[in-house]
Amino acid sequence: MFRTILLPGLALLTLPLLTACSDPPPAEPPPRPALVVQPQPATERVQSYPGEVRARIEPELAFRIGGKVSKRLVDAGDRVRRDQPLAELDPEDARLQLEAARSQVAAAQANLNLAQAERDRYRALLDRQMISSSQYDNAENSFRSAAARLKQARAEFDVAENHATYSVLRAPRDGVIARRSVEVGQVVAAGQTVFTLAADGEREVLFSLPEKSLAHLRIGQPVEVELWSRPEQRFAGTLRELSPAADPQSRTFAARVSFDTDQPNIETGQSARVFIRQADQVTLAVPLAAVTAEAGQSFVWVVDPENHLLQRRPVTLGAYHQDQATITDGLRPGDWVVAAGVHMLREGQQVVPVDRQNRQLDLDGE
Repeated sequence: MFRTILLPGLALLTLPLLTACSDPPPAEPPPRPALVVQPQPATERVQSYPGEVRARIEPELAFRIGGKVSKRLVDAGDRVRRDQPLAELDPEDARLQLEAARSQVAAAQANLNLAQAERDRYRALLDRQMISSSQYDNAENSFRSAAARLKQARAEFDVAENHATYSVLRAPRDGVIARRSVEVGQVVAAGQTVFTLAADGEREVLFSLPEKSLAHLRIGQPVEVELWSRPEQRFAGTLRELSPAADPQSRTFAARVSFDTDQPNIETGQSARVFIRQADQVTLAVPLAAVTAEAGQSFVWVVDPENHLLQRRPVTLGAYHQDQATITDGLRPGDWVVAAGVHMLREGQQVVPVDRQNRQLDLDGE
């Protein structure tokens, strides 16, 4: 009887002890602050390309005849004036050709004089009916042939005389020698480039474009140009020329940008950078810190404006910039995106949205 009463009493006494020894259930952590931002419009992006200032007019200068270079009077970087001598060929060959042409003219003149005298004599004999008409016609034809040969000889002499002057290469206009391609003693052919002249006047920027950029560009598109020597200033320009064929070595396409206004202090050879704003498929941009990835899929954390719960949203990325990433798909302009500490978040977590001044935001009222 006593044992039967003791057992229930011991059970009642140990129950509070067991309850006191068990751990309490963990409390739900309070919502953590989260810096949130809204995606910003990014309907345009800026691409930059290195380039070099060049002259609008850059003729390649060459001798009109072949020969051996006897004198080189200028070098790359020298400023030249119109008609200034730049180089000379050995004039001996041209002089000999001129003398030969002069002798041909003298011989043709003598032959014409003889043919004329012969024709006049045959005409007198024909008037006296001492020769036939056919004999006179032969004399007349000989005279005409001699006259034509003299005309030909004089034309050849004029060509030889011109060739004698072609042995001196002169500047066609004022400018700066951009490149030199020959040395004294070198034998050049007619038309072979000797110098490249950067003519005074309008300046342009020459740069190269990759193939993937061609679809977004057009002739006449406005651009901006920044010089290496003046990084604080940008000049307005226009895409004037775009090569239809790629360079066989670099596989890039040459392009030229002209300045919209005269820039007298810009010289050839200066380093430049061309900035091109493109309206393309990019629509929104978020801070780089807002983007994370897992298993090859990029995503951002979006805050529900009603209950402030987190949702992992897959997105499609465009181009990366210095501090932003462009989003081409997956976000709307009114979404609120966590911009910092994204690696510490989890799906369905509740947060307190704050701005960059650590002020709590009412997402429903925004």
